[in-house]
Amino acid sequence: MPPVSSPGLHDSQASRFSAGDRAARVRFRRAIALMVMTLLLPGSAQLVAGNARVGRVALRIWFGLVVSVVTTFVVGIAWHELVFWLVSNTLMLGLLRFALMLAAIGWAALFVDAWRIGQPLTLLMGHRRAVVGVNGFLCLSVAGSLLFGAHLVGVQRDFMLTMFGNGQVTGAHDGRYNVLLVGGDSGAGRWGLRPDSMTIASIDARTGRTVLIGLPRNMANFPFAKGSVMREQFPNGFDCDGCYLNGVSTWAGDNTELFPGSKTPGMDATIQAIEGITDLKINYWAMVNLEGFKDLVDAVGGVTLNVRSPIPVGGLGDDVTGYIQPGVRKLNGHDTLWYARAREGSDDYSRMARQKCVMNAMLKQISPQVAVRNFEQIAKASSAMISTNVPAGEVDRFMSLALKAKGQKVSTLSLVPPMINTADPDIKLIKRKVAQAIDRAEGQGSAPGKARGHSGDVVTGGSVGSLSRGYAANQSDDLESAC
Repeated sequence: MPPVSSPGLHDSQASRFSAGDRAARVRFRRAIALMVMTLLLPGSAQLVAGNARVGRVALRIWFGLVVSVVTTFVVGIAWHELVFWLVSNTLMLGLLRFALMLAAIGWAALFVDAWRIGQPLTLLMGHRRAVVGVNGFLCLSVAGSLLFGAHLVGVQRDFMLTMFGNGQVTGAHDGRYNVLLVGGDSGAGRWGLRPDSMTIASIDARTGRTVLIGLPRNMANFPFAKGSVMREQFPNGFDCDGCYLNGVSTWAGDNTELFPGSKTPGMDATIQAIEGITDLKINYWAMVNLEGFKDLVDAVGGVTLNVRSPIPVGGLGDDVTGYIQPGVRKLNGHDTLWYARAREGSDDYSRMARQKCVMNAMLKQISPQVAVRNFEQIAKASSAMISTNVPAGEVDRFMSLALKAKGQKVSTLSLVPPMINTADPDIKLIKRKVAQAIDRAEGQGSAPGKARGHSGDVVTGGSVGSLSRGYAANQSDDLESAC
């Protein structure tokens, strides 16, 4: 018969194995708890089971950061200007980036120390592997998130440094900021040499109420601002053979000696022309590479536009390859660019009306949530497509004004036929119309007559109205309804 083991010995071994298993599970749970504590309250694991001094320092830093973030968030909800200042101040962005990188390193070090405090060598092999896996996952997740945040902050800082400079800050003129928006031709050797579109965004410095004043590129025989360099060269106006508004930049580029020390003589000369035409003092300018504009539209996920008639894709000397069909539709960057630029089957003034509709759609449809979600793509596209002299210190102001403008009507005035003869413009009439449009936007002027371009009008090139009667989006106190 086989030997029979002693009952007492069997019970003792079972009890010993059971106690050992229980102890191993306790040590495993303790190790996991230390890492969870580090995730929720960095430093708490050290305060409980490790170096208490390190734990106290880490917890104080953590609570300080939490209070700072919560306070900034609460104040930012009521005072948006604080948030705008934080995201546009390169010094603060640099400090924030450095702080996030230090936080990533410090938090990762606390996770490693929590793993050490958990005494991994005393754990069973299966538990030891689980602890290493959990610790590695938490460490990489937290540190990776902080480092990615530091990367985004770095992208924003680089964007601010690349896009904006330390130019001279100018105050509002009669309570308004006047920003010249120029669409420049793209292509090798001709970027921005002949402006494709010119629009003044006249913005109320208090409310953000905006009036878009469009100037046709083919305007001729116009005066320059008094006392300007171009006025000295053309005292009787820009009346040379084949001289149009979009040719001022080219002329200045060929005569740079007249603009000593200027990095943008073409833009300086164009501003002198526009100030002479409208009697508005221009604060800043921004030039947009129209070909690169499509990247920005793609970065924000497209824009929704009301396409009123088929818009040709192509033309302008090339073959028409297709059409953007009528309807309210969301267009990608490629189609939005052609919606704004197409001239085949229409005219310059219809195109100016469509460009106003694109501006309105970009203003109204790009929300802060979209901007945050697509931040890196937007920053990259904007850096490639925009050149401006807006100082970095003024960015927060214009961000605040843009947010205010989103909730208000946008007015438009285009200095085009039938109101203005672009070959021989009535400058006194132009200045009077500009003043009236701004007065109406500020609630001081009388409302205009019955608006043109509503039901029953011709649709040309996607814009309601016609050359002889005017296009709705070119002359409107509510651009969104006209589009």
